[in-house]
Amino acid sequence: MIGDHIETKQCQLKDPMDLFHSGQVVKICAPMVRYSKLSFRTLVRKYGCDLCYTPMIIAADFVRSAKARDSEFTTNKGDHPLIVQFAAKEAQVLCDAARIVCPFADGIDLNCGCPQRWAMAEGYGACLINKPELVRDMVRHVRNQIDNPRFSVSIKIRIHDDLKRTVDLCQKAEASGVSWITVHGRSVEERHQPVHYDAIKIIKQSMSIPIVANGDIKTLKDAENVHHLTGADGIMVARGLLANPAMFAGYEETPLKCIQDWVDIALEHGTPFTCFHHHLMYMMERITSKQEKKVFNVLSSTSAVLDYLKDHYGV
Repeated sequence: MIGDHIETKQCQLKDPMDLFHSGQVVKICAPMVRYSKLSFRTLVRKYGCDLCYTPMIIAADFVRSAKARDSEFTTNKGDHPLIVQFAAKEAQVLCDAARIVCPFADGIDLNCGCPQRWAMAEGYGACLINKPELVRDMVRHVRNQIDNPRFSVSIKIRIHDDLKRTVDLCQKAEASGVSWITVHGRSVEERHQPVHYDAIKIIKQSMSIPIVANGDIKTLKDAENVHHLTGADGIMVARGLLANPAMFAGYEETPLKCIQDWVDIALEHGTPFTCFHHHLMYMMERITSKQEKKVFNVLSSTSAVLDYLKDHYGV
């Protein structure tokens, strides 16, 4: 990174690996179930986000079912650079999924960090951090079977209590050709405990590929602090962007312009009402009173929401 603050202007590079070599910290929208879909990705890209992830998609379903492909993966020309995140436990299934999205995306990410019980019971998500050989094989298979050398293959992990095991996992993945690694600085058991940024720093110092820091980053200032604490090449944000999609552009809270943009994008994309409304609830959390929330959060139609925004905010 050049200078000692994170650039608020968006990189114009469309290749994810070029982003990591741009000299600036890469600003990333995390994979979020139900939320990091095309319409929201379109919004955050307007406000300084360099790289976006789809929500996690189960690779086996995606490969098997055209219906799953249609409902889980939507993109368009402006939706780049884009990483499709998959949950997988078999190398060939991940390869097949990667091959399907390869013409439409810039890379895939293997989820090795989801701590939810159902995912781990199925052999997906965070249980993979205890199977470094399997992770290595999956990365290597995709690398070997996708012809495009610019197509990235990354992983997103949580940390072990014994950090040596995490470093070992990361080094095995690096040796198999992984493009970068995102580290959520908590163990599988930890939910709201403080993030171990010191652990991310140790991992960063042990690797020569880019490392992305993730966990509890709510403002651009937080992003700068985490970059300085860890030396991470990129900063990935989830809830901070839900609450303020303009965060990477340096806004402390969601500006009205961003709410207006969301309304325009969501209507243009035909975003389902529940999703449209939920995003607004998150965005307006910090700028509305308890009383206003009571009214806004129970609105039940797009027209009611539009009327409310017009009457109260001139949107």
